[in-house]
Amino acid sequence: MVRAVLMEKDEGGTARARLAEFGEEALPEGDVTVAVEFSTVNYKDGLCLSPGGGGLVRSYPHVPGIDFAGVVETSQDQRYKAGDRVVLTGWRVGEAHWGGYATKARVRADWLVPLPPGISTKQAMAVGTAGFTSMLAVMALEEHGLRPGNGEVLVTGAAGGVGSVAVAILATLGYEVAAVTGRPETEAYLRDLGAARIIPRDTLSETVKRPLESETWAGCIDAVGGAMLARVLGQMTMDASVAAVGLAGGANLPASVVPFLLRGVNLLGINSVLMPYARRVVAWDRIALDLPMERLEAMVRVAPLAEVPALGAAILKGEVRGRIVIDVNA
Repeated sequence: MVRAVLMEKDEGGTARARLAEFGEEALPEGDVTVAVEFSTVNYKDGLCLSPGGGGLVRSYPHVPGIDFAGVVETSQDQRYKAGDRVVLTGWRVGEAHWGGYATKARVRADWLVPLPPGISTKQAMAVGTAGFTSMLAVMALEEHGLRPGNGEVLVTGAAGGVGSVAVAILATLGYEVAAVTGRPETEAYLRDLGAARIIPRDTLSETVKRPLESETWAGCIDAVGGAMLARVLGQMTMDASVAAVGLAGGANLPASVVPFLLRGVNLLGINSVLMPYARRVVAWDRIALDLPMERLEAMVRVAPLAEVPALGAAILKGEVRGRIVIDVNA
């Protein structure tokens, strides 16, 4: 039997989540069946768990969970065999395809990545989509010229999942990290992750009439979007880049083209969902190399499957710090 968080619509058309058990034959089509060990909770998971599915869930009943890590149980694809440790992020799993909030998952082999040696399935989910996206952002900034010593690198939404891992990776690589947060109680946490300076969110959350301000940031990983991203663009140094990874502050961008024209600022969009396999492998290898696991442990809380609905609601309210790892067998 498969134990899972199952979402179903009631008579009024509202989706509700509950713990359920069903036979393995109910799993969707796919060529690899994975015995899931851990999943996690991302902002997108919160949307999928909401009464309307966040506009992401296509059909019900549905098993959410956009990430999972576990061990291959059966495979019809020669790339994987029983016993292989694998991780999955993206590909609209947990949205259009049943996801990781279950003890088993069946997916396409193309969506899986072998776990690098030295990373456990629990650690892989401490990384999850959030950390994978953070590493893709760091790689993009490096490819556009960012180097340690160039100046401060800003991380917005720093106490969240993406931001926390970004701070840890950047600090480990030798960057001077400025972390933006609206929660003063997270300052010690962010400094432990490696942040050199804490920036109160209020100082960056309002738009200004001036399209350019003092050159301040040599790079930025932005998980907020909206007015904050617009403000940050006007504060970037010459030829600096911003990697945009989220929209917690809104999808609109009330910005001017002036920073792009007069300072050569680059706005880099990071799409972790449909990232090709080869780059996924590179990113996971970099995670194994550049993300110190002791810092990762400091940002992780493990929760059982039964807590998933409440955690989904909490992350949408900005009440989740760091990374939540779901032990699907607990």
